[in-house]
Amino acid sequence: MFDLLGDAAASLVAVGRLDLATTGLLILTTDTQLANRLADPEAGFVRRYVVTVRGMLSDESAARMVDGIDGLRASRVTIRKRSKRETHLLVELTEGKNREIRRLCEAIGQEVTALKRIAFGGLELGSLRPGEWREVTRQELAAAFGNAAVRPAR
Repeated sequence: MFDLLGDAAASLVAVGRLDLATTGLLILTTDTQLANRLADPEAGFVRRYVVTVRGMLSDESAARMVDGIDGLRASRVTIRKRSKRETHLLVELTEGKNREIRRLCEAIGQEVTALKRIAFGGLELGSLRPGEWREVTRQELAAAFGNAAVRPAR
């Protein structure tokens, strides 16, 4: 991933992570304090994903994902499209545990075939495609994350 950025990658740290089979928004910063504040589960920043699972997902299974399974829990699950072949979901998390969506889906008997993070807090992926990146201004950070994006007074 950092290869795409060339010299701009020097001293960047990732806020959270994406597994090898997940695409989408990843925030990179040189501000480690900001990275820690944004990744802190106590901050409750929503991570929003578009998810495709094999087969038809029932309303009851979506509700189970929100109710919680084995210590994992989605904040919200919205079924966008459903057929016998596949179901498209919008899933929101506030904690972002390792492989949380994949593990939730596995627990309800659904195989994830595509997973893409489209938002982190108030920052959205928009039209960026794989391999593309852009710089985010301090103003955008403040609008997306409020006080968490503002450096504390020294």
